[in-house]
Amino acid sequence: MDTTKLQQNQKKRRWFFPLISTLVLSTLIVTTVLSISSPSFRFARRRSTKAVKTRPSFVESKLQISPTSTDPVPRLAYLISGSNGDGESLKRTLKALYHPRNQYVVHLDLEASPEERLELARFVRDEPLFAEVGNVRMIVRANLVTYRGPTMVSNTLHAAAILLRGGEERDWFINLSASDYPLVTQDDLLHALSAVPRHLNFIEHTSDIGWKEWHRAKPVIIDPGLYSLEKSDVFWVTEKRSVPTAYRLFTGSAWMMLSRPFIEYCVWGWDNLPRVVLMYYANFLSSPEGYFHTVICNVDEFRNATVNHDLHFISWDNPPKQHPHFLTVEDYQRMVDSNAPFARKFGHNEPVLDKIDSELLRRNGTGFVPGGWFDKEDNSSVSNSTYLKINTTELRPGPGAERLQSLITGLLSAEKLHGSQCV
Repeated sequence: MDTTKLQQNQKKRRWFFPLISTLVLSTLIVTTVLSISSPSFRFARRRSTKAVKTRPSFVESKLQISPTSTDPVPRLAYLISGSNGDGESLKRTLKALYHPRNQYVVHLDLEASPEERLELARFVRDEPLFAEVGNVRMIVRANLVTYRGPTMVSNTLHAAAILLRGGEERDWFINLSASDYPLVTQDDLLHALSAVPRHLNFIEHTSDIGWKEWHRAKPVIIDPGLYSLEKSDVFWVTEKRSVPTAYRLFTGSAWMMLSRPFIEYCVWGWDNLPRVVLMYYANFLSSPEGYFHTVICNVDEFRNATVNHDLHFISWDNPPKQHPHFLTVEDYQRMVDSNAPFARKFGHNEPVLDKIDSELLRRNGTGFVPGGWFDKEDNSSVSNSTYLKINTTELRPGPGAERLQSLITGLLSAEKLHGSQCV
């Protein structure tokens, strides 16, 4: 019995010393941690050691704006969009705008019939010139676009992303519809833009939103195109909202020519402003007339790179209605006198288009507009790619270039430019 107790006492002693040692060590560690984390210790340590200065790293601390190209002749990227019944007008506008130096994305929205979209796809695929150059693409998975809703903005961003993915640098992005038409040749346009700084954005804008604050900014609308396969007009929510305070609202024309650096910023959204503003404009009536304008004028790197003009001749009512007048032969001289490179809005097969083709574009039949990229100037009605010149920088500007240069010179004059940027 005594032997058993002795063995038990020996076992207790064997565990006692390790236990005491562990407790002492744990107490020492806890005491040390508490003393280090105490304010008095931190203060003493700051006084006794020299602070090491480190510069914090922020992803959005400075926007890295892409450099613009140095090519003597610029390159353009076009979105030409349409809806039900616009297929033939879109084809005509595309050919009138075509130049092998540019890139083109065409889109017929989901309101157009499958047959009409397939016909446009066949046209893009089977045109020999398009096939050889490879600079015309169609958005096959069509979007449903409501002009007065945000789906038009999302469609524009979709096309811009496609054009950026192409890899080749484009200096400006231009959005047009099938009811737009050029008033100058592409040689005229490229020649006039050769002397324009590539970072500039031609976007009509103002912060004086006036009646639009009550009728467009404060109401909340829902665009069925965000969730439905059937097109219908926007509908209204009964509640109102206040005007944003984190950024300033701007409004203007839905048609614009935007620089590649700014388009990259809108697509990538490095500091998240483009996405925040896009979410706000998702419930804004006629958001195409405000989204890009608000983004560009609220970013330091871009607000001083705007030219307050949309490069269009448009005939409006006074006061303006939702849509402009359809242009006719009676408007022809005013179009020419405006010096603008584009005009809208034209009806299908409007006779004034034939007058523009013959007198301003020198375009015959259903062919392309002649220019420096043709072997012969009288081949405007020929689609055969054998007439294509490899050197696409050879331009043959005509009277349209002089008119356009006059417009741009006036817009870029120091007094007019700096007095109209994001004010």
